[in-house]
Amino acid sequence: MKAWVYGKVQGVGYRLFCRRQARALGIVGHAINLSDGRVEVLMQGTESDLSRMLDALHEGPRFSQVLGVDVERVPVPPGRLTDFTVG
Repeated sequence: MKAWVYGKVQGVGYRLFCRRQARALGIVGHAINLSDGRVEVLMQGTESDLSRMLDALHEGPRFSQVLGVDVERVPVPPGRLTDFTVG
């Protein structure tokens, strides 16, 4: 699953928040800043864990202001992702 988060999500610890949440849920993938101000989050995990992660993406860390999250299902070959990284 891939999500694009927009609002005040850069410069507020959003990617590190994503990594903490993902690792707590056993989700692998990445969170990266995009040049247009959004954060892209690629996630692989169980359906229930992905659902919890999406809830967390909508909330964000304390100083963020999430205005929306666009989500798309994308195929990720098994074993390609082994950790949750930030970039």
